Amino acid sequence: MKLIADSGSTKTAWCVSNNDDNIIIHTQGINPYQQTETQIADILHGELSPHITDDMNFSDVFFYGAGCTAEKTETVKNAIRSLLPEAKIFVGSDMLGAARAVCGHEPGIVGILGTGANSCFYNGKDIERNVSPLGFILGDEGSGGYIGKRLVSEIGRASCRERG
Repeated sequence: MKLIADSGSTKTAWCVSNNDDNIIIHTQGINPYQQTETQIADILHGELSPHITDDMNFSDVFFYGAGCTAEKTETVKNAIRSLLPEAKIFVGSDMLGAARAVCGHEPGIVGILGTGANSCFYNGKDIERNVSPLGFILGDEGSGGYIGKRLVSEIGRASCRERG
């Protein structure tokens, strides 16, 4: 049985897959740049654990998430290991997860539009080229954060024009 996570800073979707059936579980977002190992473990034990039954023996866990850079993967692995000590755990970036979901083992160009935006060239195995998105505050014109900021700004301008 496999457990696959797609995580952003806002929410995480977990897919329990046993080849015959898939179950989706939602928890709050996990980002190792914003949360400690203990905080992540608390989310897993408090929000994911109640949905895991005794007959769910996970052989593999694949966690793809925002903030899961090379230097932060152990933080997430250790938190997952505290809940599922027997499972083989892989942690990768949300960009890698999107690329594998969209392209499988074929090369392609993939983009993410969410709170932040990102894009890459995927060679069928790994991300080969990627331009740093600079976060959702700077230089992220395709993101939900940027579009929301523009919306609020335009509403303010319209309100000022109405007043004269």
